[in-house]
Amino acid sequence: MATKFDPMIESHGAVIANPFSGERIVIRRHACDTGGQILEFDLYLPPGAHVPAGHVHPGQEERFTVLEGRMQFRFGRRHFEAGPGDTVVVPPRTQHWFGNACDGVAHARVEARPALRLEEMFAATAAMGAHTRFGGLPRLTELIVILHEYRQEVGTPGIAGRLLGALIAPVAWILRNRPGSRASR
Repeated sequence: MATKFDPMIESHGAVIANPFSGERIVIRRHACDTGGQILEFDLYLPPGAHVPAGHVHPGQEERFTVLEGRMQFRFGRRHFEAGPGDTVVVPPRTQHWFGNACDGVAHARVEARPALRLEEMFAATAAMGAHTRFGGLPRLTELIVILHEYRQEVGTPGIAGRLLGALIAPVAWILRNRPGSRASR
């Protein structure tokens, strides 16, 4: 299995590789294949890879079935590991985080219901990650625009998340509409 991916090329097809988080996503069923009901993908996490932060999906359920390796999950303050054959269901609005908990590549089949624009969000975050190295930080301005654009797909949890959500909309509007921004061209 190759370990280096070009997100600018692969995010346009069935493979999305994010150099920021280390995630590699292989789409199995697109939203358009299921009438928007489901997005199904294989998730590959190399050793040390994880989603950058705890997050919630306001209107989506995620279902992870671990196929290889071990994955660590956190729901609020609860931590646990899942191995091959284990399925972890994350209900909508549930704060969660996940990462690789083994020395090899962790591989899970993931279903998101409904699909919404999650695949598009993965491609956008991979493109944002192209500006960083694994473990590096993205540009704050790009992160704000993505959090606003995909607020139906992902949010930040808790009181801090609600405050951040209230600030993101006006800041995203300013960033998109300032002279010279990519969105205003």
